[in-house]
Amino acid sequence: MRHLRKIMKGLVISDKMDKTITVAVDYYKKDLTYGKSIKRTSKFHIHDEKEIAKVGDLVQFIETRPLSKTKKFRLLSILKKNESEEKEKKNDPKK
Repeated sequence: MRHLRKIMKGLVISDKMDKTITVAVDYYKKDLTYGKSIKRTSKFHIHDEKEIAKVGDLVQFIETRPLSKTKKFRLLSILKKNESEEKEKKNDPKK
């Protein structure tokens, strides 16, 4: 029986690598001394076979077998597209 795979969501912060995106995932951790919640960020390298995710997109990804030294997740879906890039494409006078 397979173990349960983690499914997470985060914001794409880089798409400059081939078939790989970098995603930032925010979480809150409680300070041991004062009990205050502190916002922390983790970065993950995600395998994006079709290269469809762009910077600013909110994506969902799943844990998988190791694909390289740093890639252990693969893209499931894009939950929300970055609207600012879509507006720039419409207003671009070159096209």
